[in-house]
Amino acid sequence: MLHTGVFDELTAATLYAILRLRAEVFVVEQACAYLDPDGRDLEPGTRHCWFAADDGEVQAYLRITAEAHDEHRIGRVVTAPAARGRGLAADLMRHALTLVPGTVILHAQAQLLSYYAGFGFFPHGSPFFEDDIPHVPMRLAR
Repeated sequence: MLHTGVFDELTAATLYAILRLRAEVFVVEQACAYLDPDGRDLEPGTRHCWFAADDGEVQAYLRITAEAHDEHRIGRVVTAPAARGRGLAADLMRHALTLVPGTVILHAQAQLLSYYAGFGFFPHGSPFFEDDIPHVPMRLAR
């Protein structure tokens, strides 16, 4: 089931499941030692979008943050290993794009450029490395 909410609407169990999935993929699977809870989850303009199974297990997740100049950022796009290949992340992306007007930005892992291009994003800025993974800034102007 698809869910959307701000931080204060997340139950403790949902927040735990979201943070666990993000740690499982970004910290463990991708071997990136960093502090995932960066404070942005708590901001009033942040929205959390996720798919959960009937038992509450978070299968896919992304967050939308409000940025300067009336832009929004999509980040922390993640799918649980057992839920991959079902289009959940794509469904989340399409849903997220209906929630925010105007320009949307993201930092795409380089191997996912064509994936995000499929939603209308284009490279906008110089490639960079984050945790030894090549990334490219991307933008969707509407």
